[in-house]
Amino acid sequence: MKRPCIVLAALVGSIQIATAQDYPTRPITLIVPLAAGSGVDTISRIVAERMRASLGQPIVAENIPAGSGTVALTRVARATPDGYTLAVGDQTAFVISSIVNQPQYDVMKDFAPISLVSTSPVLLVGRTSLPQENLRELIDWLRANPGKASLATNGQGSGPHIVGGAFQTITGTQMQIVPYRGVAPALTDLMAGHVDLLFVEIAGALPYVREGKLRAYAVLAQSRSRAAPEIPTIEEAGGPPLHITTWRGLWAPRGTANTVIEKLNAAVVEALGDPQVQKRVAEIGQEVVSATQMNPQALAAHHRAEMDRWQALIKRAGEAKH
Repeated sequence: MKRPCIVLAALVGSIQIATAQDYPTRPITLIVPLAAGSGVDTISRIVAERMRASLGQPIVAENIPAGSGTVALTRVARATPDGYTLAVGDQTAFVISSIVNQPQYDVMKDFAPISLVSTSPVLLVGRTSLPQENLRELIDWLRANPGKASLATNGQGSGPHIVGGAFQTITGTQMQIVPYRGVAPALTDLMAGHVDLLFVEIAGALPYVREGKLRAYAVLAQSRSRAAPEIPTIEEAGGPPLHITTWRGLWAPRGTANTVIEKLNAAVVEALGDPQVQKRVAEIGQEVVSATQMNPQALAAHHRAEMDRWQALIKRAGEAKH
């Protein structure tokens, strides 16, 4: 009596394997948990466009910029794990949101890693009318004038807010926190002189720095950025060893077949190895990750390490008086 059940199970298994091998046979939806034009959105569209050549199907980006990524990731976590709904994200969506919120998913268990994609460091920028021309002078002034400077952020619990809090704790400074709904309005007000400082991904601010509309005090990294080698590291500029690098990765829902993950990973690797893709990525101030980081295991390890690192940063940010 058990034999028909065994045969049926084997038949279902063979159908699933065949389906995975034929993948993809229709367009793929890529959920982007940030607004159009963001660093995550821009890199995802560049890579997705090139992946089409490998997969033979288009990857259609869908932006869901709500709840610091929790709305978008909830949808992906609940999606059928067939490889036709994917998520791209960064430390805000895949790390910070899970620490400061209570999402309806387990970010470490409900997603299957595909590949790390790109990185870019964070800059500390200020309005050009600030009299302090370098970071050492700025920190000295902030210490002597608590509460007089204003720091723009992307809102409570955002990456810039947490970095700002950690910076204040480490340097013994205190600033007024001014929340915005996104990077674009914060940059607009910064250039207009309505706020003083902002921690921002280099890709978003570099054009304005080079146009003389913003002053770059330091890049928050151990080494200078290839996109802007003229900007000193935070330690070279006289600041503390506060290193913040933004990154983007690609995930599928948990339970996605390994053969599908392998096909998607191969398509990402091929896309990131394309010189034209690398050129476009560099033009937006991002850096393609090394070949050793372009695999699911590397993204999983990076994700775990980032969860630990941001836990510590959030604790430091909570110690800041603001």
